[in-house]
Amino acid sequence: MHLLLWGAQVVLAASFSWAAGMKLFQPIETLAVMWPWAGQVPVSLVKGTGIVDLLGAVGLLLPALFRLKPLVTPLAASYIVVLMVCAGIFHLVRGEVSQIGTNVFFAVMAAFVAWGRVRKAPISSR
Repeated sequence: MHLLLWGAQVVLAASFSWAAGMKLFQPIETLAVMWPWAGQVPVSLVKGTGIVDLLGAVGLLLPALFRLKPLVTPLAASYIVVLMVCAGIFHLVRGEVSQIGTNVFFAVMAAFVAWGRVRKAPISSR
């Protein structure tokens, strides 16, 4: 279980780091080709979600890896579930139903990490 959870944490952190890098450092025009919504909302929303994505990625890995405040990891995973629910609602409201599969996938994976790191394989502090 410990290895499955680490695998999920790494996949989530890599995915959210990639998304953060794209949102924070790519021009909006480039993002809008890949994610049309990025060209239709304020730039501050795109950059803000990039910061949230980066914080989620860091929260999934670093506290558990260094065993400093490891309860931050399931908390970060829980917040990612909330973020993905909000993103799914955002896409539903915009009529982008085909976009929510990714949100559901990441929400389920993050819920698994939150549950696993609290109930099945918690990481102890130093």
